[in-house]
Amino acid sequence: MQKQIRRRGRPKTAAVRQPTGIQALSRALDVLEALAAHDGLTLTELAGHLGQSTATMHRVLSTLDERRYVEIDPRRQTWFVGPETFRLGSSFMRNTNIVERSRSVMRDLMSRTGETSNLGIERDGEVLFISQVETHETIRAFFPPGTKSPLHASGIGKALLSSHDDAAIEAFIASASFTVFTDKTLSNAGALRDAVARTRQCGYALDDEERTAGMRCVAASILNVHGEPLAGISVSGPTSRMPDPKIREIGGLVSEAAREISMRLGASDASGGRTFVGSCPAIT
Repeated sequence: MQKQIRRRGRPKTAAVRQPTGIQALSRALDVLEALAAHDGLTLTELAGHLGQSTATMHRVLSTLDERRYVEIDPRRQTWFVGPETFRLGSSFMRNTNIVERSRSVMRDLMSRTGETSNLGIERDGEVLFISQVETHETIRAFFPPGTKSPLHASGIGKALLSSHDDAAIEAFIASASFTVFTDKTLSNAGALRDAVARTRQCGYALDDEERTAGMRCVAASILNVHGEPLAGISVSGPTSRMPDPKIREIGGLVSEAAREISMRLGASDASGGRTFVGSCPAIT
């Protein structure tokens, strides 16, 4: 009789009674979020990261594996999110409709600027990047779909904030933690208010090495049919290819792209102040 082989990456302990209700669902979501945030985790690493036993994590992974929401690399013995998570994400993309309408504009923007074009939306006080067209340059900005960034430290985030009314901006400021990433990150309410004012005057927002040292991002907001901020589009690249003299030119191209997408989505007046790029103050 052939000896049964236990698949690696699974604990030796016997099955334990499974949690029920919301607790089980919460643990499954914790697992998916942890795997999505890492380039593969072993069973032991996942258990340690979430503060759970390997037996508990194995039960969750087994259930998700059966439904193809996770999968294991048998050679490395690491777990990853599975193909079903992509299917759900794709459904979200289809529902927003903005990715499809933006794609050709993003490709054109990348071609005209030579830098990576990004598309992001606001979710729970952060920018959620949902699409990207990469430059052909070796050194490039990389924000794959699903990446998040705080509003105060993102070009798209500041563009979206600037398209809200002052009351909404103050409400955000009141709850913002102003996490610092570099020595140029906006770290207080006054600095963010100044950035909002500059964005409104220029028609585009600038992330000047505020999230990642050596990288710049120029962004503008995309408006919906009611003239409200729906998403943001940007180009990102190294400061060496985006020096001060080029920022205004790139800002005009990004603003033009944002207006084009807004019109495709039904906005009747999608300028949002972005026609006043020439009045933008010099970068200091």
